[in-house]
Amino acid sequence: MASGKDVIEGVEWRIRVADGSSEVLVPATGLVRKAWLGMKGLISGFALKVWMFLKRAWDMGVNDPRKVIHCIKVGLALTIVSLFYFMRPLYDGVGGNAMWAVMTVVVVFEPTVGATLYKCLNRVCGTFLAGFLAVGIHWVASRSGETFEPLVVGASVFLLASAATFSRLIPSANSLFDYGAMIFILTFSLVAVSGYRVDKLFDLAHQRISTIIIGTSLCILVIMLVCPIWSGRELHSLIVRNMDKLSDSLDGCVTQYFNHSGECTNSNGEANKKLGGYKCVLSSKATEESMAKFARWEPAHGRFNFRHPWKQYLKLGASMRSCAYCIEALSSCINSENQAAESIKKHLSTSCLKVSSSSSSALKELAETVRTMKKSSTIDLLVGEMNSGVQQLQNDLKSLSCFLNPSTTPENKQLETACMEATATVPLMEIIPVVTLASILIEITVRIEGLVDAVDELAKLAEFAINDDKSKQRKMKDEIVSDEEKNEGTMKALQRV
Repeated sequence: MASGKDVIEGVEWRIRVADGSSEVLVPATGLVRKAWLGMKGLISGFALKVWMFLKRAWDMGVNDPRKVIHCIKVGLALTIVSLFYFMRPLYDGVGGNAMWAVMTVVVVFEPTVGATLYKCLNRVCGTFLAGFLAVGIHWVASRSGETFEPLVVGASVFLLASAATFSRLIPSANSLFDYGAMIFILTFSLVAVSGYRVDKLFDLAHQRISTIIIGTSLCILVIMLVCPIWSGRELHSLIVRNMDKLSDSLDGCVTQYFNHSGECTNSNGEANKKLGGYKCVLSSKATEESMAKFARWEPAHGRFNFRHPWKQYLKLGASMRSCAYCIEALSSCINSENQAAESIKKHLSTSCLKVSSSSSSALKELAETVRTMKKSSTIDLLVGEMNSGVQQLQNDLKSLSCFLNPSTTPENKQLETACMEATATVPLMEIIPVVTLASILIEITVRIEGLVDAVDELAKLAEFAINDDKSKQRKMKDEIVSDEEKNEGTMKALQRV
């Protein structure tokens, strides 16, 4: 007979019973073996989860090495500030409050330069102001006698803490000094209350301020000298990427609805990938506001001056989100249950594709303008081409009336017959979807013009350079003139018919 070990390793033992059938022989498992199997399953499951976590962490580090660099910078800053504990001369210089320097590095170190500067300056200003007021109030309280001293300290803590908390609720002050107000409340309360029992309050405040200045200075040096990540540059790149995604989404959405022959396309992986770009634009508001807030604290770097108009980037983001909302409504037309008739799609496909193509080109040109920080020499031509496409689309929409209200003049008997046949075969519900799509396209062009104005204002405030690319401008003019000649020839042919 086989042992239990053989059964566990995968060997199956059967016995033949009296009626000729066979049964699997299962050995009896003791309590110890059950406990061991359960423990083995828990350990293997835990090891698998740890392995999956490490794999995801590795992939995250490979996809964004800046996160790994930030971790290294934090470790470097903490190692350097720890020297105030390891080296006796430095430790004696700051007293037993060297731990405040370590805590400052842990609290204020952020991934970007702007966020770190925001916290460092707020922490230093809040600590200095709170320490100065706490020492002054302690002096006043000590002169008022033992009876009134706790009353003066308690009243000052109540008034100043309430006032600082109220300042955090003011929007304009919250965006600039929220962290500083919190540090002010913490430091003032600690110094003022502890001064009631501590004799050398001035030394305590001096050591606290000194260690915080040491910690913040070290953070600023490390964050700005070791692979700096600038909030302003990240905001600039985010706006450019969102413009490109918006352009791809608009072009891919209309391309998925039409093809060049006017028929509805089948599922296209590339078009579906482009369609999701507008969702990133819709979800980037909080990131843009946070980056713009921290970018105002950064010094001049690269192509960005100290007084760079970062608030104008928020207006660009708002204009792009207004376009993204329209593209979201445009994408819903693709997945709508009520689809337009093929004849109506063929009638409007050329003008719709022209509007989407010109609008997408205008968005790409705006993205290139912001990316290079040079004024575009062709954006006016692209906007003119976009408006020309809108005019052609509006004319095509007006011509749809023959499908529902055919002419009854005796000169147009053939047109009347054709329109009556179209009316019999094209219900109203099959015309509404494509008309809705065309109306949304026209609204998108209006909002793109608003985005063009916002980029022009940014170019004026940031003093963009002038782009003297004459060849590109000449090529764009030739393309527009050739398109206009084709359209004019088509109109003349239709008039002759």
